[in-house]
Amino acid sequence: MKSIKSIIFLFFCITLTQCSKEKDTTFLITSERVGKLDKKSLTRDLELIYAEDSIVKDTIQSNFGSSASKIKIFEKGGAHLLTLTPNLDSIPVIQNVLVNDARFHTDKGINLKSTFKDIQENYEIKKIITSLNNVVILLKDSDLYFTIDKAELPESLRYKSNTNIEAVQIPDNAKIKYMMVGWD
Repeated sequence: MKSIKSIIFLFFCITLTQCSKEKDTTFLITSERVGKLDKKSLTRDLELIYAEDSIVKDTIQSNFGSSASKIKIFEKGGAHLLTLTPNLDSIPVIQNVLVNDARFHTDKGINLKSTFKDIQENYEIKKIITSLNNVVILLKDSDLYFTIDKAELPESLRYKSNTNIEAVQIPDNAKIKYMMVGWD
């Protein structure tokens, strides 16, 4: 009888330990998720997904009966968490996610407070696209991409929009301006 009680107690302790080790995914970015948002989440389900938060839709678009062009998610305390862009399909899903809160992070710890060096050390860069004011960094085998303001670059590269910029030209301490996920 005493051994049965010991076994039950041991089982209870193991179960309790396993439950406490569960990882909080509220602000985790993976290939399939951005926090509570799933890659296949429908726009109409956002009210349920973010029931504890505030959702702000583009009122001009919704007054004309079409889906909102941008949907902003705010925490109840007022912090701007995400800006979502749905696709224009008959059953719209979220196509792009702009991360607005630095608490969101990848499984490798990259967030809005990270630098270009952090990106380079943790991910393989597929391509760097130069625009008028920014540099967009696309990652290999990932829907995640980053934007760095050209103001973070050496002065000789800031004012040329048609210049191809390579990873070695971007300073290690260049800050991330935008962190986005683009789902197909």
